Amino acid sequence: MNYQIEKNGKPAYWQLYRQVREDIVKGVYPYGSKLPSKRLTAEEVGVSTVTVEHAYALLTEEGYIESRQRSGYRVIFRPADGFASAPVGPVPAPLPSAAPGPAAPMLLRAMRRVTAERGEALFARSPGAGCPELRQAIAGYLARSRGVTAGEEQIVIGSGSEYLYRLILQLLGRDRIWAIESPSYKQIRQVYAASGVAFEELPLGPEGIDGAALAAAKASVLQVTPFRSFPSGVTASASKRHEYIRWAAEGDRYIIEDDFESEFSVSRKPEETLFALSGGERVIYMNTFSRTLSPSLRAGYMVLPPRLAPVFREKLGFYTCTVPTPVQLLLAELLESGEFERHINRVRRQKRREMNKV
Repeated sequence: MNYQIEKNGKPAYWQLYRQVREDIVKGVYPYGSKLPSKRLTAEEVGVSTVTVEHAYALLTEEGYIESRQRSGYRVIFRPADGFASAPVGPVPAPLPSAAPGPAAPMLLRAMRRVTAERGEALFARSPGAGCPELRQAIAGYLARSRGVTAGEEQIVIGSGSEYLYRLILQLLGRDRIWAIESPSYKQIRQVYAASGVAFEELPLGPEGIDGAALAAAKASVLQVTPFRSFPSGVTASASKRHEYIRWAAEGDRYIIEDDFESEFSVSRKPEETLFALSGGERVIYMNTFSRTLSPSLRAGYMVLPPRLAPVFREKLGFYTCTVPTPVQLLLAELLESGEFERHINRVRRQKRREMNKV
């Protein structure tokens, strides 16, 4: 193995995880093969067995490998799973919604700081895509925590997912056929139905959308919630995420990735986004602060592929941003100060403690 760990880079376990994952995806370690033992890997790479254990744990959580008793770690990722016609199988039972925890005190403190420091800026008109301060802060946060690399010119702020869905409809065009998960969040279906576009409902299996249904779909836009689809609770496996990306690479296709609630994953790190896995060329990434902070904020955002950002400005740049400037500056303050990420980490730790008590 030829894995290199940079001393001044990200944590060693993270670097090792990324390199092993890349070899799995490339087929260096094919489906069913055994990974080198933790001890052997540690000796070869020059790290501790704890570092290797952490890296393998991440690969296990994301569905690339699994631990087998007295047999070590085996690869369960299939790069060529493609559009297999496997039976749909049972769908996991609906999961309870994650509780964001007591965010109110944090919000009140940040509001006082913003009110005292920003002055007249609170009453300035926001650009159509959102305040530069917030878009820059979101770009930094996504790069740090979600592996999403994007410039502020790719980011659009809006008052909730439904509003952003409507913008995407206008951006990509109503003459397309759209595809959604079945079952899915009812507002998604309602937005598409109210807009008069043709859409298909693709059945969910235990690992994501059924491959045969996706292969047979006539749609050129696929709406997915890879982390935890509502109301089914299905989380897309690593193989399924790569299948979605391969689907989008064929022809003039796009994926709308709704990353709702993924920050509250109890995994050692949030699930990797389709945007990050694919390089963002064919994926529109969406998320919201309504769940992580408060529903009353009514603030969300989307990250456009580089090719679509100038198209958005030309076709839809005249729209007024629907999130008030004070709310945008409040969110920017939370992101820039690190309070938002500390809040997320507190909630994730609390969820882990609650799970361990069960």
